[in-house]
Amino acid sequence: MNAVPNTALTLTAREQGVRPGQKSDQNYEALMIKKLTPITLAAALLCGTAGFAQETEAQPEAEAQQSGEVPSDLDLGESGPRVGEQYIKETSGDWEVSCIKTETGEDPCAMVQILNGQQGEPIAEITVGKLPEGGAAVAWANVIVPLETLLQAQLAVSIDGAPRKLYNYHHCVPIGCVAQLGLTQGDIDAMKGGSKAVLSLVPARLPDQILNMDMSLSGFTAGFDGLGVNVN
Repeated sequence: MNAVPNTALTLTAREQGVRPGQKSDQNYEALMIKKLTPITLAAALLCGTAGFAQETEAQPEAEAQQSGEVPSDLDLGESGPRVGEQYIKETSGDWEVSCIKTETGEDPCAMVQILNGQQGEPIAEITVGKLPEGGAAVAWANVIVPLETLLQAQLAVSIDGAPRKLYNYHHCVPIGCVAQLGLTQGDIDAMKGGSKAVLSLVPARLPDQILNMDMSLSGFTAGFDGLGVNVN
């Protein structure tokens, strides 16, 4: 999914000069609402057509009321998200399948999980999506970490105790810094067969320490297999 999902972060951005919690302009758009027609103009339009409306619509309206039918010009509304809004389609184990509503109904979806520290505090967020076949990477993952992360130390990922892989951070936004991971078929197979992964980062204020975050793999197989292709 293109947009980086929001997450609760435990570290602040005082040294970065960015307000934590500030929403990115790339992920949010202002909703413009047209003003209603002035009452005086509406009244004038109604008065001009009142006689014709009474003669031509009175009888069908009365028949509709008697039969219990709803006039065809009434909007009965619809449930669900607006076009462009993010919504949770379902849960799969410890993962949520998050989608973006589209006009066509072919909503792009990805798997999302909040990553907690050793004390259970939310620190980061990972989003996993499926890529088209034929490339070296069969899936992508976006990991958002706190702004006060030592970027040179890279993000480390270990699946079920296997040797870790290191990934560079790609860019930072007001809510955190983003690592964009390319996952191979071997990575996906390991996640499907594993029980948990550990993601590690180094805090900028404590460069001699490592902060570990557990990523549950419960429900990963079913959730990933149910995804459609999403090129992020």
